Amino acid sequence: MSDSRGLRSARWFGGRDLAGFIHRASLAGAAADGRPVVGICNPWSELVHCNLHFRGLAEAVRRGIAEAGGIPVEFSTISLGENLMKPTTMLYRNLMAMDVEECIRAYPLDAVVLIGGCDKTVPAELMGAASADVPAIMITGGPEEPVSFRGRRVSSGTDLWHSLEERRAGRLTQAEFEELEAAAAARPGHCNEMGTASTMSSLVEALGLSLPGTAAIPALHADRARAAEATGRRAVELAREGPRPSDILTADAFDNAITLLMALGGGTNAVVHLLALAGRAGVPLTLDRFHELSTRTPLLANVLPSGEHLVEDLHRAGGIPAVLGELAPLLHGEARTVAGALADGYVAVTDSAVIASLEEPLEAEGGIAVVRGSLAPSGAIVKRSAASPDLMRHRGPAIVFEDVEDLAARIDHVDATPSSVLILRNAGPKGGPGMPEWGQLPIPRRLLARGVTDMVRISDARMSGTAFGTVVLHVAPEAAAGGPLRAVQDGDTIVLDVDAQQLDLDVDPAEVARRLDRRGPVEPKYRRGYGALYLEHVLQADEGCDFDFLRGRDPSEPYGLLSGDAGWIGGW
Repeated sequence: MSDSRGLRSARWFGGRDLAGFIHRASLAGAAADGRPVVGICNPWSELVHCNLHFRGLAEAVRRGIAEAGGIPVEFSTISLGENLMKPTTMLYRNLMAMDVEECIRAYPLDAVVLIGGCDKTVPAELMGAASADVPAIMITGGPEEPVSFRGRRVSSGTDLWHSLEERRAGRLTQAEFEELEAAAAARPGHCNEMGTASTMSSLVEALGLSLPGTAAIPALHADRARAAEATGRRAVELAREGPRPSDILTADAFDNAITLLMALGGGTNAVVHLLALAGRAGVPLTLDRFHELSTRTPLLANVLPSGEHLVEDLHRAGGIPAVLGELAPLLHGEARTVAGALADGYVAVTDSAVIASLEEPLEAEGGIAVVRGSLAPSGAIVKRSAASPDLMRHRGPAIVFEDVEDLAARIDHVDATPSSVLILRNAGPKGGPGMPEWGQLPIPRRLLARGVTDMVRISDARMSGTAFGTVVLHVAPEAAAGGPLRAVQDGDTIVLDVDAQQLDLDVDPAEVARRLDRRGPVEPKYRRGYGALYLEHVLQADEGCDFDFLRGRDPSEPYGLLSGDAGWIGGW
């Protein structure tokens, strides 16, 4: 796409007929000179505090596009906010991906800048852009300013979960908890530890779809506005010359992203999102590849919840380019990005207390392990870097909660011991529905008061990337899809061995089959609308929870682009 004649938008604006007339007039005539049209995808919403500053970011992107000679056109999409949206934003990730994909395909865009922030926003936009395969580049929103509470910094999620445990154990008063709430008022920006949003923002750099060094800049830092302008300028160049997402999202790019994920101790949700994105990009990717790369990748980032620092500290230590630089021997440095080769962006670490070296890592292996067995035939995952070492190999009796309502009603009344294995089912893609972040089951209050801080917990749910503990997640197939998790009963022996990649239900397979047969079919949670569509078509966690009909890409032009003698027809 070296000149205006090769621009995609020329299909709309180049015709000297009624269709061209209407198209040019609909964009205030600005497109008549053949300048690239660059879309700005903006999911701003007052319902999503992570995205509150996106109007300002969009204006900065707009300036960059205009400076580079492009025509900026902003369009909105649905917005996904994890804190308020029920049952979970994950239910609507695929809907947002469809929204983004169809807007890109249906409009005369030569390139698009994706503005992403809260948890599922980033993967949704990436999935949509990958499927439409128009040149795309992302600028993320950045981490929020940390809360100051009684003289110390408090993170968005990890410290909150600790405070909640202290409240439940009676060591923190309700008045003190309310004082923390007052301090934690909504601020622009996403999680400031290595939760899902910070993780996904970081992985965009490793995938090659954002400018180097942009992921960890604090949300309201002046450098983020400058990065947004630079992103806009680069988008105009992409419109003219490429590359497209299909040129960037290769198997090597996914290996780079997974390697970074492990080195960061990043959120477990990234596994589901990378699997979904790979399905859109046509790249074969399985859970086994995550485990393979985790075993050879050390943990380098000393960032909560797997370490001590916040993402703003990571930024000051060199940001994601510094982590990638340390990981260089394990990466495909020649992988193509929106800014050249991945290795072109590497920088030196400026604070080894935040980013450890490859020779002296924080941990020898990466943050996430994959386990399989009779309880999870298609796999499950454990965030090793945030788990208790003494529970990584465990055998104990199950205490089963049928759903999250059952969990809420009984968790503090069950006869649990520290060796018990807490199991939550019907919280997966179909059962939740949408696979909510319910996987970090609370420790029973009586055990918390005794000083018990961790137990083995297993579910078909997800958990927040800011969470911690020996939590087995994403069990597949889920209970609502007829997986073995649906057959577990109180007292059944559960066997977990993370190093051996084992997760077993120590019950005779014939008995498991009889139990499943007695339970019969699962009643769907939705029978109409988007919810019914979701339940009918969502894939399981080991395939990324995308819709079965959205796998792969479709870079075709939209129907209805008419020109010449046919250009007179109504509808343009």
